[in-house]
Amino acid sequence: MASITLDGQAFSVANIFCIGRNYAAHVAELGNVVEEEPLVFLKPTSALIDENHPITLPAYSQDVHHECELVLYIGKGGRHIAEQDALSHIAGYGIGLDLTARDVQSELKKKGQPWTKAKGFPSAACVSEFVPATRVNDPQQLSFSLAVNGEVRQRGNTELMLFSVAKIVHHLSTLYGLSEGDVIFTGTPEGVSRLQVGDHLYLVLDNLIDVRFEVQA
Repeated sequence: MASITLDGQAFSVANIFCIGRNYAAHVAELGNVVEEEPLVFLKPTSALIDENHPITLPAYSQDVHHECELVLYIGKGGRHIAEQDALSHIAGYGIGLDLTARDVQSELKKKGQPWTKAKGFPSAACVSEFVPATRVNDPQQLSFSLAVNGEVRQRGNTELMLFSVAKIVHHLSTLYGLSEGDVIFTGTPEGVSRLQVGDHLYLVLDNLIDVRFEVQA
């Protein structure tokens, strides 16, 4: 069973929700349009890894991109959670990578097909340890970054989200329902680019967490 680590303890994972196109600059760099509501897709729990496992790239893609994101861990599920109550349902915050087989995704989009093959391969959902929500005063004031081989490729701040953390929790709970153990990737800023075998990745979430991953053959 898939699990994450929160405050040094293992907790099981239920669903993995992801939000796309949640930073305007990233929407622009891919030539997409800003959505009127959060764009939601799912990843299988088999895609989840932590820093104790290497990133492996799927053989069917030649263009896997990194997408660095704030990640939420839901401690209390619910339906129709009001925005003003949403943060109380979050047990922990982490940083992670939503990996995307961009070439595969582009072909699937042309055919009007789901993105699962491009988003759900093993190691496509990388997460750090999570810190308790009590350590985060305001999730809309968090900076984060990703460096690859020592070069910073992505910098973001959650104040630039098109849909806030509270809005995301409200939206997901209303349309789908949220369960204890759900993991939510909240979207990536600009700067996504291709990964290659041998790359070393270093992710930092404010002064809270840092984590390293390596791409292996």
